[in-house]
Amino acid sequence: MLRRHLLAALAALPLLAGPLAPQAAAQELIVEKKSFEIPRFVTQNGQPIPALRIGYQTAGTLNGAGDNAVLVAHFFSGNSHAFGRYTAGGPPGYWDAIIGPGRPIDTNKYFVIAADTPLNINTRDPNTITTGPATTNPETGRPWGMGFPVMTIRDFVETQKKLLDSLGVRRLALVAGASMGALQTIEWAAAYPDMVQRAMSVIGTDRVDGWIIGWLELWAAPIRLDPAWNAGRYHGSTTEPVAGLAESLKLVTLHARDHPWATALGTRFAEGQDPRRSVTERFAMEKWLDDAAMARARVSDANHFLYLIRANQLFLSGYDSPEAALSRSRAKWLIVPSVSDRVFPIEYNRRLAETLRQQGREVDVVDLEGPLGHLEGVVSMAKAGDAIRRLLAN
Repeated sequence: MLRRHLLAALAALPLLAGPLAPQAAAQELIVEKKSFEIPRFVTQNGQPIPALRIGYQTAGTLNGAGDNAVLVAHFFSGNSHAFGRYTAGGPPGYWDAIIGPGRPIDTNKYFVIAADTPLNINTRDPNTITTGPATTNPETGRPWGMGFPVMTIRDFVETQKKLLDSLGVRRLALVAGASMGALQTIEWAAAYPDMVQRAMSVIGTDRVDGWIIGWLELWAAPIRLDPAWNAGRYHGSTTEPVAGLAESLKLVTLHARDHPWATALGTRFAEGQDPRRSVTERFAMEKWLDDAAMARARVSDANHFLYLIRANQLFLSGYDSPEAALSRSRAKWLIVPSVSDRVFPIEYNRRLAETLRQQGREVDVVDLEGPLGHLEGVVSMAKAGDAIRRLLAN
């Protein structure tokens, strides 16, 4: 039982997420990670970024009209590996259960694209291509550090728009994403209403309010408290704020789950330890969180984490109100919340659906239930398969 629960939790970590049902070997979808460069990108705030690079992957074939494309945007700690495998028998993408030949998002019918965002935290993962504080500024030959321009979710959308233009995509049959990917989906529907035919917001929100901004600040706080962070001036140093980043990732890891997930670990002690003897000895839950977070911290970058926090806090910042942004959409919508979500509570998803309905949009809602809270939208999407098929058939 414990092993099953731990595997379920680990499956929710980016790059380790597996399909929810066995896939026949003949149906394995092999994809290639590619790189796209924008020679000069200008942010929403008017700041230029030379040679901005992002990674992406595709599956399926774009039709002659360029209108059978599906864009998948990733969550906070994910990357473009939403579907398929990079090698035969390798780890599948986190939404592999719903994307592929014959699956709800059928790559025999649709040209599916998934891209890394700028500021991606997985800077040491060989399958992530991103631009941010840890990358070299070609104009100085040194890492950008805290001199990197602030970016927004809308900026992420604009990098994806340039990628799609380069691929010949003229219209999107669907934009979809979970968590931060849902924020990108909403920004897409508002920014390019004539281009987005359908939108699927999974474990998302209609706004980032003071409550969410506060939570995101708590995620970021341990990094700033780590002396090795040095006000962000650590790139190129022999010491990086890995300890602070790991503590930040512990907060993310637990916040993204619901309490039933922790039942297997319960109040047991870590092996060979007894918290009754000393406050330095740990419970099994403490050790699991420490180990999981440190594993992620070793392949991530602290400044990228902070910049990504700010991008999320600036969601829909280019509009007078969330309602004003949503009123621009002309898409058909599928909203997929998690009933036990602690990050973007289900009432935020209910409000998103109601606002869209009041504005005359077609909206379907499918609730996900399970012990993983926010992460149900990453690992349990097979449950929404029928609704996705209906959306694409409409």
